[in-house]
Amino acid sequence: MRMLNLGILAHVDAGKTSLTERLLFEGGAIARMGAVDEGSTQTDAMDLERRRGITIRSAVATFTSGDHEIHLIDTPGHADFIAEVERALGVLDGAILVLSAIEGVQAQTRLLMRTLKAMGLPTLLFVNKIDRPGARYESLMADIERWLSPSAISMRDPQRAAEILAEHNDDVLKTYLYETESLDADTLREELAAQISAALVHPVFFGSAVTGAGIDALLQGITDFLPTAQGDDTAPLDGTVFAIEQDKQAVARIFSGSVTARDIVTYSRRTSTGTIVESAKVTAVHPGHVGAGGIARLTGLRGIKVGDRLGSSSTRPEPPRFRPPTLETVVTSQNPGDLYTALSELAEQDPLINVRRDPRHHTITVSLYGEVQQEVLAARLSEEYGVDAAFSPPRIICVERPVGVGSAVEFMGQSPYPATVGLRVEPSATGNQFVLEAERGSLPRAFLTAIEETVAATLREGLHGWQVTDCSVVLTHTGYDSPVTVAADFRIQTREVLTTALRNARTAVCEPIDRLTLEIPAPALSSVLTALTTSGALPDPPTLTGETYTLTALIPTAHLRAFEWQLPALTGGTALLTTHFHTHRPR
Repeated sequence: MRMLNLGILAHVDAGKTSLTERLLFEGGAIARMGAVDEGSTQTDAMDLERRRGITIRSAVATFTSGDHEIHLIDTPGHADFIAEVERALGVLDGAILVLSAIEGVQAQTRLLMRTLKAMGLPTLLFVNKIDRPGARYESLMADIERWLSPSAISMRDPQRAAEILAEHNDDVLKTYLYETESLDADTLREELAAQISAALVHPVFFGSAVTGAGIDALLQGITDFLPTAQGDDTAPLDGTVFAIEQDKQAVARIFSGSVTARDIVTYSRRTSTGTIVESAKVTAVHPGHVGAGGIARLTGLRGIKVGDRLGSSSTRPEPPRFRPPTLETVVTSQNPGDLYTALSELAEQDPLINVRRDPRHHTITVSLYGEVQQEVLAARLSEEYGVDAAFSPPRIICVERPVGVGSAVEFMGQSPYPATVGLRVEPSATGNQFVLEAERGSLPRAFLTAIEETVAATLREGLHGWQVTDCSVVLTHTGYDSPVTVAADFRIQTREVLTTALRNARTAVCEPIDRLTLEIPAPALSSVLTALTTSGALPDPPTLTGETYTLTALIPTAHLRAFEWQLPALTGGTALLTTHFHTHRPR
């Protein structure tokens, strides 16, 4: 059978999980449709997801349609879990972006569509809830064409299809202009499939996940228009882990090669200090042997994490990133050891939680996108690990950057440790770097590793409690006394020397800055500009199109949420706002 890895994405409450349930039912994968309100859906497997009625983690389910085996990947809709969406995007062959016929195009919808287009991922649009009072068609199509894709083609009214297809194909244009009678239905459908696969046009289907209206047409569009998985089973293994399930199974997309039980698999990840490569034997594979294009659940790969690449020669590019978490909170518990263990396991499923233990202040810190994610994290700690945790009020995540050049050195005989370490710190334009200026052969590998690992750990803590970025650390002096010196001497010495070098260089605390794009009605311009200025934003000159102003501005991330809360009242609820991380600047 032909194989297709299909993602379903949406703004929260657009009906994404209900559509997933409907497709599984129509494809014969489940005998009865579940309901989000009843907590009985197939892909929301966690008790917490069922109770809250939201998707927290990406889930994979399989159904068949015609000669297609479709792996359906249901992703979260809430912005607090955007990292789950990001991980899923890199393993898809195509996507369905779900909109509500009532709420229409929302900010998260625009963000998702912009990312799908940047990736060149073939995408169908599905307008859900057409059975509800207030459902729109013509005005919603106008919004879709304006905000999501000017090459959107309504499958309710395919008369415009030839005109839109002609914009991307000169042969079709000639036929459209001079030989209209030659544009028969089969020709149009063939060209439509080609341009959808190339992500040039986006068909729009209308229906209802609850009643089943329009689902047959959507299923036909999935199998007719979206490209199927390609790959060579005989090539070297190349795959990506995009989820870790509660039973420690790694869920991976296999791009080439194959994997089966008892295979020795190499997996790697990039870190701030280099690439970590590990190998282990796969003890179990579900569903058995998995070849190119498939989704495999792998057991036995100890220490594997979300984002790890399978295979020793993977060259696939990283997918576009959404913004990283901008908040962090200190987590406390009466059992800090159990808390750290539990958070570390949860971080295997979501690395962007970024669990950090500060030995100086005996605190544990995690990164967050928002309050809903914090509530979910607290509930999971309690229910899955029996750990009752308290969270401090979230604060904006800043970074530190070196201001100048600073150096320090500690020699054997002048310090309590039988080790010599000298380090120089200076600004870097290419992220953090560890550079060897001292002679490499003068130091055993274990000692050099101890220095390098301690440099990375010390930079994560910074002088003011923030991670140091854009910093080059140069190892200038080394020395040891064999057999007295041990790696621990270098770890202690390196921390002290690097801290001194950072103090000599000085670091500036830099806050995150967002770039926002805002569409507002013309009468609201003055009040919105005032609110932006009050929030510390630097707006660019607005542009007027019809009766709508488009504004772009740089705004401190710390003030963004308060501005968002004001916006509905200032614009009568008609504003469309998108934001993305722009830079860090000294505060």
